Amino acid sequence: MKNNSFMDWMENKLMPVLSKIAQNIYLQSIRDAFAIFALPVIVTGALFLIIANPPVAIKWGFIQAWARAIKPIQGQILIPFQLTFGLMSLMVAFGTAYSLASRWDLDDTIAGIISMLSFLIVSFPATDITKVPFGEVLDYLGGQGLFVAILVAIVTAWIIKLFTQKGLVLEMPAGVPPYVTRTFRSLIPFFVTITLFWAIEWVVWSNFNVTLPQLILDLFKPIVAVSDSYPAALAQIVLMMLLWSLGIHGMNVVSSVAYPFWMSQLAANAEAAVAGQALPGIVTEPFFHMFAHIGGSGLTWPLVIMFLLSRSEQLKNIGKTSLIPAIFNINEPVIFGAPLVLNPIMFIPFILAPAVATTINYIAFATNFVPRTIIQPPFTVPVFIGGIIATGSWRGALLQLINLVVAGFIYYPFFKTYESQLVKNEVKAKKNSN
Repeated sequence: MKNNSFMDWMENKLMPVLSKIAQNIYLQSIRDAFAIFALPVIVTGALFLIIANPPVAIKWGFIQAWARAIKPIQGQILIPFQLTFGLMSLMVAFGTAYSLASRWDLDDTIAGIISMLSFLIVSFPATDITKVPFGEVLDYLGGQGLFVAILVAIVTAWIIKLFTQKGLVLEMPAGVPPYVTRTFRSLIPFFVTITLFWAIEWVVWSNFNVTLPQLILDLFKPIVAVSDSYPAALAQIVLMMLLWSLGIHGMNVVSSVAYPFWMSQLAANAEAAVAGQALPGIVTEPFFHMFAHIGGSGLTWPLVIMFLLSRSEQLKNIGKTSLIPAIFNINEPVIFGAPLVLNPIMFIPFILAPAVATTINYIAFATNFVPRTIIQPPFTVPVFIGGIIATGSWRGALLQLINLVVAGFIYYPFFKTYESQLVKNEVKAKKNSN
């Protein structure tokens, strides 16, 4: 009864609030910017980071030979990494404005370009930029500039929307080619936006002797520190799984708010790895996708194996259907087929297994038993391979194995209870059909 009351409260009170958050166009646009525009850049850069930093902790002959071979040219190999990962914020500035403008039926490409140029303006000192080394600015075009990139993109899209709605644009007469009309319509919003951010950067530099991304980063440091804590990681995973229990994509909801923090910490780790320094961040995107969502949200890989061996025909069929997707960390067949959604029996392990895994992850990374993540593999990378890629160490695969075993023990008694219930129903159904 208490469980039903809790589920009713979740569905009727909490879910509407969180659904509104998930449907917020600003958060959706930020999420799209990372998923569509930044992720290909990040993954490409990560490949070069792997090449330049082979997992030397694995004492295999070819890896040691690889490390010796690339050492003289490591700096050159890292150039694509530095100019992809290092321009992450630039991609987010473009992508966020582009996505927002698309939702408002504005010229999305122009919005992205204006946003990107505005972000470049606020990222350079308000001085003679021909004397500013590009390397000094590069950090703030990457992970350290994410918050400003998002703010600039939102303001840019909003200015374009305002000027368009108020008719404050240059309209061309009928018969003028569309590309010419498009150019002139963008001129006033373009000039106003660029001027605004140029003025902001000038004021910030004149008063604080830092650029806007540097200033915002200093202000956000306490929030970033909190987001990298164990309580924050635990709260995020529990919220994800509570939402999934109601059929809402929990990762999408939580990541729409947390993604900039995760990526800022991942970028800091990658930069520290290149510099040969200690890695500062623990709670990153791979912290969840590679180590707490093995087989998909809810860490359901062990459950797929249990389903395959189940006495219940229903669960066995779901196991067969789910096996191939689970290899690539896709588990909607399990979540909606078993189902795990709104399932009072499986509700507890569905939340508990990833929560315990998150605890194990945090301890493993905080104690440096497992090297902290430096690379974000695509979420579809299979288990063990993803663990090694994300951390650059075989211990990443070991951590995934530990989480799988622990999750298996957590799921098993609840699985047996649910299986017993389904088997009884199936036997009863057969008798009735005869």
